[in-house]
Amino acid sequence: MEWFTDAHYWLGRLLFQRGLAVLYLVAFLSVAGQFRGLIGERGLLPVPRFLASVRFRQAPSLFHLHYSDRFFAAVTWTGVALSAALAAGAGDQVPLWASMLMWAVLWALYLSIVNVGQTWFGFMWEYLLLEAGFLAIFLGNDTTAPPVLVLLLLRWLLFRLEFGAGLIKLRTDRCWRDLTCLYYHHETQPMPGPLSWFFHHLPRPAHRVEVAANHFAQLVVPFALFAPQPVASAAAAFVIVTQLWLVASGNFAWLNWLTIVLALPVIGGSATTDALGLPAPPSFAAAPAWYEGVVLAVTAGVAVLSYWPVRNLLSRHQLMNASFTPLHLVNTYGAFGTVSRVRHELVIEGTDEPEVTDATVWKEYGFKGKPGDVRRLPPQVAPYHLRLDWLMWFAALSPAYAAPWLPAFLVALLDGNPAVLRLLRRNPFPDAPPTFVRARLYRYRFSTRHQLRSTGAWWDRTLVGDYLPPLTKAPATAARNSR
Repeated sequence: MEWFTDAHYWLGRLLFQRGLAVLYLVAFLSVAGQFRGLIGERGLLPVPRFLASVRFRQAPSLFHLHYSDRFFAAVTWTGVALSAALAAGAGDQVPLWASMLMWAVLWALYLSIVNVGQTWFGFMWEYLLLEAGFLAIFLGNDTTAPPVLVLLLLRWLLFRLEFGAGLIKLRTDRCWRDLTCLYYHHETQPMPGPLSWFFHHLPRPAHRVEVAANHFAQLVVPFALFAPQPVASAAAAFVIVTQLWLVASGNFAWLNWLTIVLALPVIGGSATTDALGLPAPPSFAAAPAWYEGVVLAVTAGVAVLSYWPVRNLLSRHQLMNASFTPLHLVNTYGAFGTVSRVRHELVIEGTDEPEVTDATVWKEYGFKGKPGDVRRLPPQVAPYHLRLDWLMWFAALSPAYAAPWLPAFLVALLDGNPAVLRLLRRNPFPDAPPTFVRARLYRYRFSTRHQLRSTGAWWDRTLVGDYLPPLTKAPATAARNSR
């Protein structure tokens, strides 16, 4: 079928595949460095306990067959090696079927991890990576030109991602409608970056322009992705620019980078190639009949599964992020429907004193990404994903978010659990575990320019109160000493 492929999108496909493989690599590396403390056999939410209550059809995963930390590590490092190979171009050095198999294995490995990851893997960018990774299986390699239908499915994914995020903002929080949300957001976002302080101190009219530009990017530009070229390419370029702004202003794991990667295969077509002076497409062989059949079947399947996200987009009770199937194939997306006006942070402290008194000296644990030490410049973390740090932000919003894992986290600190301690930047008790730990709630504000110059502090914090009283491994002692 002559209409089945379009060679003018070969460069966009190449950049998309390489970029997606790099993001897979980052994702697998972030799992390798954190899984033992989060979901390992001695982790905060152990996989074996989860698998005992969940069937395969509810959460398809290789780990239903067998689980051990060693096997999980083997799966993770296989994903690292395979994603690195694809990033280096291995998928273009093999036959079409072998390339598709490589992408399929990569998707299945990460699906297996996400489906047993519980709350630590419940973020929208996990589902987005899986959905994009699934479509990448059918995008082909250097043996055939890019299939038009898969290119359209990628645009449909990018449309849902952006338009869903725009709709949830207008429907949920008034500050998005009156253009004031960014008076607060740079300060109260989950994981500020090294430039967030500077973004927060922009003039208020600039913040209003930021919000208006965001609305244009998420509510108008997505429709232009389906326009003729070069309009579609211009829309993709606008998406890329706005996402780079978000990359600079905060840490959102690989969400913004994956959005950029999804915009790349939109750029192409003969009109865009001529206008930008892009390289002429190489010669491709005709697509095999079996490949055309597979792509047609996948397109039909995505069309059927799109019923649920379309219904969600049209609903007044729109879900912000949801996956409608255990394979996470066609999801609904959204971000920051509600913006916090005040930033609260949990500060975890411990002491090695035998009793808690008014004179007890408490030492603070340091986290890798989230705010703690007021003089520490917020680090650049993304596209790496620090799952514990993100969940600590949610825990500060409401104890309900922390109920499944925070008590286990505090017990792990009392035990000196090495896998959990590796999730932290600073352990103030390197020689022996503390006798007591506690959680305190603070109000954090970005410092003023005068405060930064005079004290070197990026943050100003005020104690709100105890989040959890002093805890010890002996409950009776903890209850007596906390009175």
